[in-house]
Amino acid sequence: MHLPSHISASTLVDLGEDPSAVLSRLRRPVPREPGMSARKGTAFHAWVEDYFGTTGMLDLGEAPGADDHIDAAYDLDAMVATFKASPWAERSPAFVEVPVETRVGDVVVRGRIDAVFQDADGRWDLVDWKTGRRPSGAHLRARAVQLAVYRLAWARLKGVPLDDVRAAFFYVADNNVVRPHDLATARELEELVQAALA
Repeated sequence: MHLPSHISASTLVDLGEDPSAVLSRLRRPVPREPGMSARKGTAFHAWVEDYFGTTGMLDLGEAPGADDHIDAAYDLDAMVATFKASPWAERSPAFVEVPVETRVGDVVVRGRIDAVFQDADGRWDLVDWKTGRRPSGAHLRARAVQLAVYRLAWARLKGVPLDDVRAAFFYVADNNVVRPHDLATARELEELVQAALA
């Protein structure tokens, strides 16, 4: 089986963890309802966009259609408090929710970078907000493929060396920044795709 010409960054992550499940899902796509964790992530991401768009003055109660019982179900208040106390809240992103795509082997991988910061030295810092619990071991290494794709796409987009782009996950529920130091290179990402199809 061949991959489609375009895949999402999360599909590439899944390929690294369970290629047969991904290929099966691509062969017979079945629509899925977003689960609670996806809705929680969407709610938090929307809040962060508003936070940066209004210089941090938005309170949850001011959000259009704010619903106390939904916020409580997602534990949004706790995540907001954690975010506001984090160093990210004090920084000004250069870009928020940036769509990117880049070629990895024979496929184009698409994704959306949650926030892009430019450091004082001109280097770039990409952040992906995570509302779930931090994984460990092999699962964390697999998730880092997402950051590797974003880093590669951003370096190519800006025409800068890969070493000038850092990337991190911020696990809001744990108030934990995870910055893998061994992100995959373009060649290693291509090998991941080739291995999944072998």
